[in-house]
Amino acid sequence: MPTDRKQSVQSTSRQLTVVQALREAVREEMRRDEQVFVLGEDIRIGGSFLFTLGLLDEFGSERVLNTPISEAGFVGLAIGAAIQGMRPIIDFQYGDFIFTAFDQIMQQCAKLQYMSGGQVSIPLVFQLPTGASGRGAQHANSVETVFCGIPGLKIATPATPYDAKGLFKSAVRDNNPVMFCVHKHLYGSKGRQLAESSISRGHVPDEEYLIPLGRGDIKKRGQDITLVANGLMLHRSLNVAEALENEGVSVEVVDPRCLAPFDTDLVINSVVKTSRLLIVEEGSERGGWGAQLAADIAGQAIGFLDAPIRRVATPNVPIPFSPVLESAVIPDEARIRSVILELMDH
Repeated sequence: MPTDRKQSVQSTSRQLTVVQALREAVREEMRRDEQVFVLGEDIRIGGSFLFTLGLLDEFGSERVLNTPISEAGFVGLAIGAAIQGMRPIIDFQYGDFIFTAFDQIMQQCAKLQYMSGGQVSIPLVFQLPTGASGRGAQHANSVETVFCGIPGLKIATPATPYDAKGLFKSAVRDNNPVMFCVHKHLYGSKGRQLAESSISRGHVPDEEYLIPLGRGDIKKRGQDITLVANGLMLHRSLNVAEALENEGVSVEVVDPRCLAPFDTDLVINSVVKTSRLLIVEEGSERGGWGAQLAADIAGQAIGFLDAPIRRVATPNVPIPFSPVLESAVIPDEARIRSVILELMDH
């Protein structure tokens, strides 16, 4: 079975959106293992992003469970089922709703394997639409950033259909809880406009493949500067990198794909080559995953840098409801381009 076949190998290009790739991954895993089941609000009709569309017809009501609006309750149910050997997948309408179950996740889900001396495993996947998308402050959290500081959780943040499917299948088979965070603008469901880059609709092989959790990917090779970005910010960064290529600036774009575990070695190897580092994330600047990466690079590879490590992130403010104000605070291509050019002056 291939593990992480490169996206560029496209002899017969089958183009899927992210949500189509995720549905395919769930369907394949439910067929492969009868212990896999899905639960969440309104999922028998597909859920908010059509993640579970059609699963009820194939797998029935015992494996596709509609839940009441009680996140703490059904997260607890899923933790118990996982302890008993099942493999639940929880589909959240919006990742922002997970905070009402924070105690279940932080105090139980993330710690029981350690507290039981390894006697208990919790193979549980949280499917979490993340990021700002014109829905106001309570529906705009970068939830992946919030969970980065909790030991015991794995965090995947795919940005392409290929990565989404391969990582999701690995997440379902993993014996640890996995937060699977996909930006709301990247699903491509219900006619929503896809992200700026065509990579949000991409090639997904017919044959089965897995992408190991914790393995990053270089989405664009470059020589002058390393740019690390994920989710929607990856697409904006790629657009900037492609434009700057025509101006003589060679940007290497690294997609970590997972924030925990994080492929720090991939970034270090790139920084050794380019001597410059820019980190782009949508979450708040204070306490972001990019701050941790900056600290890691400063501690392990600062001698290879010819310029300060820079970050582009959202200011430490709630996300405004006004579309104009939301656009003003979320990192855009102009801000990314400006910081790249500043770093090139060093």
